[in-house]
Amino acid sequence: MEIDRRAFIASLGGAAVVEAMSSEAKAEALEHYLSDWLDGQAGSAAAGGQIIPSPEDASVRRGVGSLFAPQGPANARKMPALAPMPDKPTLVDFFNLRWAPANHVLQSATRALKTGMTEQVILACLLHDVVQNLIKVDHGWWGAQMIRPYVDEKIAWAINYHQALRFYPDASVGYEYPELYVRIYGKDYVPPQYIKDAYEYAKKHKWYMEARLITVNDLYAFDPNAKVSLDPFIDIIGRHFKQPKEGLGFDNSPTSHMWRTMMFPDRPL
Repeated sequence: MEIDRRAFIASLGGAAVVEAMSSEAKAEALEHYLSDWLDGQAGSAAAGGQIIPSPEDASVRRGVGSLFAPQGPANARKMPALAPMPDKPTLVDFFNLRWAPANHVLQSATRALKTGMTEQVILACLLHDVVQNLIKVDHGWWGAQMIRPYVDEKIAWAINYHQALRFYPDASVGYEYPELYVRIYGKDYVPPQYIKDAYEYAKKHKWYMEARLITVNDLYAFDPNAKVSLDPFIDIIGRHFKQPKEGLGFDNSPTSHMWRTMMFPDRPL
């Protein structure tokens, strides 16, 4: 897809701000911009399709989750309106009431489904970025932590390491270094050391390919014309996501607090 490079850089505060950002921060900012742009398109909220992640005079830091910051076109930004959650929330409830329209992850999972990937990879693609509604910084690590009590460890591991693998090509699955990174930021684009270390560890791991396949489906999941739905994934969620009978957020798991935070983002304490 094509994006307006000048508009994107302006949304980050200008060229000087971008120059001072780390490579990982640049990559994260670009992915968030594209995801927000897609969701704006899906919700018909973007004037001219230009969704800007945060204004120059933002009162929240850029890494904060989408639920906690104003969203929408630059000339009409507002805090997302949230419906009440049910007493015992399910994963589907979070998709419908906190993460919608979730266009990017639905596109990613749809591509994995259509190309015949395993149900574990499909679910990993469906969940790989949803934590960005809570926090955007190091979303691979946070995302894996949030879902780990409810999925096979292979799925959580794959989500953890997809963040690092994005920067490294793998010809065996047709994954090339994202040309968009070069086009937006230039050729001198080097990931920070912790990302390199994570990649070196992941590429030798028995579950490397599960994480790699997230990146394959991630890269091509920014089509503004795609029509997607959660419906094809309901059965896969039922088979591979361990829904607690008390409801997400109320099951006393190690990450219940993360789900409650997304349920009640306006609570001050």
